[in-house]
Amino acid sequence: MTDSSGGKQITERQTLPIEKGFPIERINEIAEKEGRAKMYYRPIYTMHKWWARRLGCVFRAISLYTLLDDPEKVSVFEPGHEGGTLAGWGEDADGESDLDIASLLERVDITDPESLWELYPKDVRVEDKKILDPFMGGGTSLVEASRFGAEVVGNDLNPVAWFVTKKELEAGQTDVEELEEAFEQVKEDVADEITQYYKTPCPTGDHEADVMYNFWVKELDCVSCGHTVPLFKDYRVAAGRYENDDKYNVLCPDCGAVTLVDDWQSESVCNDCGHGFVPKEGNVSRGGKYNCPDCGQKYAITDAIQEQGGYDLRLYALEYYCEHCDDAGEPKAAHKGYKRAEEADQELYREAEREWEESEDLHDYVPDEEIPPGHMTSERNPVFDHGYSHWTDMYNERQLLCLSNLMKAVDNVEDQNSQEFLLMAVSGILRTNNMMVGYDYSYNKIVNIFKSNSFDPPQSPCEGNVWGAEFGRGTFESIWDLIITGVEYASAPTERYVENGETMETETFSQPIGDNFEIHQGDARSISAEDEYDAVITDPPYYDNIMYSEVADYFYVWQKILLEDEYSGFDKDKTPRAESIVTNPYLGKTAEDFESELGQAFSVIKRALKDDGSLTFTYHHSDSESWGELLESLCEVGFEVTATYPISADINKFITGEAVSFDIVVVARPLDDTEPASWNSLRRDIYRTARRTRKQLEENRDLSRGDIGVMEMGACFREYSKHHGKVQRDGEIMTAKEVVQEIYGIIQEASDIGVEDVFIDLLDTLSPSFDDVNKLCRGTNATPEELKEMRLYNQDDGFELGTWDNEKRQAYIQERVNGDGGDHLSNLDKLQFLRYRYEKGQAVQNYVEKWDVDDDLRELAGRLADVTGDDTYTRVLGDRDITSY
Repeated sequence: MTDSSGGKQITERQTLPIEKGFPIERINEIAEKEGRAKMYYRPIYTMHKWWARRLGCVFRAISLYTLLDDPEKVSVFEPGHEGGTLAGWGEDADGESDLDIASLLERVDITDPESLWELYPKDVRVEDKKILDPFMGGGTSLVEASRFGAEVVGNDLNPVAWFVTKKELEAGQTDVEELEEAFEQVKEDVADEITQYYKTPCPTGDHEADVMYNFWVKELDCVSCGHTVPLFKDYRVAAGRYENDDKYNVLCPDCGAVTLVDDWQSESVCNDCGHGFVPKEGNVSRGGKYNCPDCGQKYAITDAIQEQGGYDLRLYALEYYCEHCDDAGEPKAAHKGYKRAEEADQELYREAEREWEESEDLHDYVPDEEIPPGHMTSERNPVFDHGYSHWTDMYNERQLLCLSNLMKAVDNVEDQNSQEFLLMAVSGILRTNNMMVGYDYSYNKIVNIFKSNSFDPPQSPCEGNVWGAEFGRGTFESIWDLIITGVEYASAPTERYVENGETMETETFSQPIGDNFEIHQGDARSISAEDEYDAVITDPPYYDNIMYSEVADYFYVWQKILLEDEYSGFDKDKTPRAESIVTNPYLGKTAEDFESELGQAFSVIKRALKDDGSLTFTYHHSDSESWGELLESLCEVGFEVTATYPISADINKFITGEAVSFDIVVVARPLDDTEPASWNSLRRDIYRTARRTRKQLEENRDLSRGDIGVMEMGACFREYSKHHGKVQRDGEIMTAKEVVQEIYGIIQEASDIGVEDVFIDLLDTLSPSFDDVNKLCRGTNATPEELKEMRLYNQDDGFELGTWDNEKRQAYIQERVNGDGGDHLSNLDKLQFLRYRYEKGQAVQNYVEKWDVDDDLRELAGRLADVTGDDTYTRVLGDRDITSY
């Protein structure tokens, strides 16, 4: 239906369950566990890296509460009972059922959204649903919606995202036996050829052991005396694995032995040569400078690299595993450990170097592209300053030899689907098989290149075993196992959920993943669909979270070697940049550009939706400014926000500081037109909505204050959305950002929760963070800015709470005490000041008498004592034995 202007006219529509309520308590129970163990919950998402991937449980719940709107088109199957519907499900003792789909849908509301949650672990199917994700990224939304039998269509600008999602959705229709046959072919072709280069003489006998990891160090010539300077920040090799957890394997800088010491930070003695040294004291200092151990010269490492035309690399140690000694019953410390690099190890590497130089045909199987300049490579941590110009500079010759052999063997696999899964495994091992990673000393394993989501060249690189030994991380064999597990899961997925505090796992579902899908590679703004989709479920880009295109290039240049003749999008030197909806200082793309481009995408989404369709997306949120920009973008193109919910969408945040605080779900529907309203009348409606929502949630849900605030905000947005662009105050139209600021004030007016309450909640939070500050401030009279100004937290050197013994917090209080005699001290200031003086043995009684202790001060002292277990707070107010110093 269209209106007179040719635009869509929105008909009366049914309210979706997700607009009425969302069981965030139940989702977060699972999210906390799934975020730590994705390979067990949803192994399909561990087949290949993608950044900022939302958790599957979040999108399964979104799909459940979005797609189920018509009871006549919903079927429920018991997992493990293929073909059998739940005909008797929900029946009571008399055999009569008063629990059907219609009843479950009807009972969902903001005070109790959990009736539909009973279907979360069931094999639920919907009919006639077509879903779009225009920013599919790693494909989580499409995978989860496809499990409900929906037709799913995805789009992403980045070809790596397209390829990863393609293989996830194809996994459910893939024969595992065919994959295993293809793997065996590759194994037969190159496994022995690769593993021969990862052998070392076993320290306990006349036989060889497998090398798990090779330890390298970069070396430079001192600009002053010419002495070779190994760039060791310290001399740690690894924590003691079997000998003693408190001991450390360190490198002796005198004789080069790997020796076991009691404490790597204190004076130690080499067990081989008797040399005394402090392993903590290496040759690299803060600020990226080396210290010459011979003459004491300090010099910038990147300057020396550029002046000397690069650096040298020296192999100095190995971690090994000896199957022969293990089978012979030798103790673990003998058959798996660390050793110095011997001449045989050096010669083995030189053999690989010669082999690589002579195998010109293999050079076609490694990328020849230059590293493109960009924000991540040129500004955030310039790799060019460290001597890297081409992608192959990030690997040593042995790695290039082994990786190219693997690529050639994969290229020889005839079955296209199997070849692509094998290629995904090769791409997957690139995270650990490069010279851009170090070794995690504490956990005894190699680090992956995107641990910090940037290119951060180490001074002591760690080289893994490309094919793999019995043990080791990120090898081809281990990554292939992950892919097989993911494919098996896709064919017969299960679901994990929490029941009475216990994690449960269902039997397998008969609905495979990816039964009906279509995906495209391109700009979301070029989607031409109109009135086609029942729902859009997505995770749009957050403006400065991560430069996907730049980091994805690392995989892209390898994938394109086998894919450029197969698929469009793999024929360029790098992935698309300018079209990305993101701020990018290197390209001059600003926050304003992001807001404008995201608005264009929302406009395309609105056109693609049916007139009763819905848009549900996750969003990284930080402050009122973010809310205002989001609401403006949505409302301007004709959406109304109908609900918002806080969630725990992932474990890792990809930038530091205050730019990302927590994740929310936003639900929006196309809006035909808005009605004029005065701000005075709308303010009354918003105030009533906020008070009603808070009251309902506080009485019926076990939610934090921050969670309640987010849901209040969503309810208020819904009121505003109906009048966007037509809200008048003093004769002028208010912007969405102005309204959001007012809504903040209204919600805070409706609450008597202040700074002291939020701070006590933070004290009661395990390992509090800036995210917690934002969550706990939401819906209160306190703001993160106010707490920061009062030094109740700081982020100067990691997140710190402003407790009584915090230096910055005490300086703030002392300044106020000295400046105005206490007239402007809060009760919290006074109590922390008294607690500090007591600890220092200074008099407190004169302050207690001057400040005229009242019930509010005593009540706060009691709360502080309860939450900290420190009753000094209460005693300083009345115990003469303490206060009479």
